[in-house]
Amino acid sequence: MDEGEDSHDFQDAYSLRHAKDTRLEQAIGQQVRAFRRKLDMTVTELAKAAGVSTGMLSRIENGLTSPSLASLQALSIALHVPVTALFRSFEEQRDATFVRRGEGLKIERRGTRSGHQYQLLGHSVGKTVAVEPYMITLTEESEVFPLFQHEGTEFIYMIEGRMDYHHSGATYSLESGDSLLFDAAAPHGPENLIALPIRFLSIITYRRAGDR
Repeated sequence: MDEGEDSHDFQDAYSLRHAKDTRLEQAIGQQVRAFRRKLDMTVTELAKAAGVSTGMLSRIENGLTSPSLASLQALSIALHVPVTALFRSFEEQRDATFVRRGEGLKIERRGTRSGHQYQLLGHSVGKTVAVEPYMITLTEESEVFPLFQHEGTEFIYMIEGRMDYHHSGATYSLESGDSLLFDAAAPHGPENLIALPIRFLSIITYRRAGDR
């Protein structure tokens, strides 16, 4: 590796660390401001209580400086919160999944019946509660099967077509614009396919294993 490559690697590492430091400063500043406003304190009042200048506090709240540990401790005492609370928004993962039209991942869910096309539109990462949104399509080749059962809660929203949907001994006639929210542990699923093709959004939520 030549000197130029070493220089580029160093610059990349520095830029990455600087970006992370900036996000941390901004996260701390947002938390300090939020706690201050919750206590209905002005910048001047909090600065006086924490023993820092109003200018320094303003820079901290705007993410323009890295506060010392002493400053963080003084602010936490003045705000009546633990020091760790000032890092909370930085530590929390804020994931997002973007899927373009028609690009959902086609998968086979456990218990899937013939002709039931599932497109996964996203997934939650590292959360206690899992969220799985699917676009489901039923056609002439689809089998009716009103006995699906799985953990969690399910919400379905009809986009196209018409069907009778079974849940725990009851039957619901669903067409475009209708929705149904239910306990997914009870037997459920399409009972009669009336107007094809049928497309509906299904959102399943459940607690991840090990988080009970």
